[in-house]
Amino acid sequence: MSAPPAVPIRHRNLPLLLLHAREAVLSRFRPILNAHGLTEQQWRIIRALLELGPREPRQIVDLCGISSPSLAGILSRMADLGLIAKTPVDGDQRRVRISLTTKSRSLARRIAPQIESTYADIEAVLGREFTDATYRALDAMISRLGQATNGGLAE
Repeated sequence: MSAPPAVPIRHRNLPLLLLHAREAVLSRFRPILNAHGLTEQQWRIIRALLELGPREPRQIVDLCGISSPSLAGILSRMADLGLIAKTPVDGDQRRVRISLTTKSRSLARRIAPQIESTYADIEAVLGREFTDATYRALDAMISRLGQATNGGLAE
């Protein structure tokens, strides 16, 4: 039997490359999070709330790239661990605002030096110029492709 004809895809596999890059970066942070009993998703939520303040779950979904069904379970576990508080939104008892507790803020203060040190290590390996260029390229990719998906770019 002969092999099926090759599919003519001339571009490199960008989604796979981005996954490999993500894993190369996250593998440097994962031991810190594991040592403090946090998952990557829990840390994403804590970091977003540290930077932006209390948010509603639908906003956290967008900020942290976590699906709504997954977020419900994660927030429930975080509440059980005393890492977040849920407060009803004034005027609409069906909505809640998620905020950090003193416990999670204290945890973030303990982790922050290790996180910052890891960022410094990554920058030392990649170089400041490359690191800054990577941030700019990723920001531009997200912005431009987001516009394309939302009808901002013509086909």
